[in-house]
Amino acid sequence: MDKIEKIAIYPGTFDPITNGHLDIVIRARKIFDKVLIAVAESREKKPMFSLKERVDFIKAATKELDGVWVESFDCLLVDFAKKKEVKTIIRGLRAVSDFEYELQMGYANNFLNKEIDTIYLMPSLKNAFISSSVVRAILQHEGDPSSLLPTSVREMIKCM
Repeated sequence: MDKIEKIAIYPGTFDPITNGHLDIVIRARKIFDKVLIAVAESREKKPMFSLKERVDFIKAATKELDGVWVESFDCLLVDFAKKKEVKTIIRGLRAVSDFEYELQMGYANNFLNKEIDTIYLMPSLKNAFISSSVVRAILQHEGDPSSLLPTSVREMIKCM
């Protein structure tokens, strides 16, 4: 009997990807055979970095991780998941404040597609405070977010 691959989608804006995001990808990869990092267009959030830049950052940050790939999407997440034939969504939880929003989104996604399950993973304690919005604020004020970003992403941002 052929083994069925366990695949999960880790969606987000990733503006930019941080060490906290990467921590979640690595944890998810221990559970799933493959992890699809799904980068949302998110025009309503007015991202600091273009969709292409965000995808490129993630590709650079995950190039050493087997079973991980990156795609962008601009539709409902459940529609993207259905198109990719993936039934599990991974979400990261840093603090209790994240939980209420993520739980609501998990319920909404399951309401829209009963086959969708959401799994919540926590980053390690050293990455628990990191968010893309913190990194963007540091960048906007010309600070140094080096310790919050994967090395490859840090180098790509320096070149911009």
